[in-house]
Order: sequence, then C-alpha cells, then structure tokens
Amino acid sequence: MAHVQAIVVTPEATQVDEQVEAITVPLWDGEAQILAGHAPMIGRLAPGELRIGTGSDARRWYIDGGFVQVAQDVVSVMTGRAITLDQIDVAAARAVLESVAIQATDNEQLQELKNRQIAQARAQIRLVARD
Repeated sequence: MAHVQAIVVTPEATQVDEQVEAITVPLWDGEAQILAGHAPMIGRLAPGELRIGTGSDARRWYIDGGFVQVAQDVVSVMTGRAITLDQIDVAAARAVLESVAIQATDNEQLQELKNRQIAQARAQIRLVARD
C-alpha cells in the first residue's frame, strides 16, 4: 500500500515525521482521512482526535486545533498542542469546563476564548471516554 508523509508540528517540536498508510484529522465540519494520492487541500482543524495509521494499529493523539495542508503525499499538521491520550488530564479538563461555564461576560473576545476552551476540554474528555 502507498504511504503519505505525516508531519505534526507544535510550537515546541516536531511531534511526528514519518511515512504512514493514513492520517485522519478533525476538521470543524467533520473528519478527513488522508491516503496516498489525496487531492491538495488546506483545512482548519478543530480540537479533537488525530489518528495516525489505520485500524487497531492507529496511534491516537489529542490536538488543540490548527491547520492541515496536503500536497504531493505530504500531510502537514500545525497545531498548538499534540498529546497522546495517556497525557490527557481529565480532571483538569473538567475543571476548565466548570470554571469557564460559570464565567459570564459580554465581551466578544472573552466569549470566543470561552468557547474555544469549552471545545478543547470536551474533546479531551470525549477522547479518553472512548478509549
């Protein structure tokens, strides 16, 4: 089977740089599985699960969102954070949900930050619950 080059980059380091059969990314409007020969694309990533590989061999990561670019069988994921599921602190994610949920504000920027924190915490909790 043909492969794609998967590259996952955070501000701190390159987390992944390897040949894989498939990579599945969380987009704001659903998931996209990228295989060899995929059409070029750029997409906005949602907080959620990044899967590298296929089936039971897939490695699963939580990402905070970001961007994906596909070009000539190279899949580049740029994200603020990429962690394996065992690194997720569910208690901390629940604490963020509780603290953000009780904050009330009319400020549009604060509301956007609140919505992003809620989406990130929910995605982390959902991923660990499915594991």
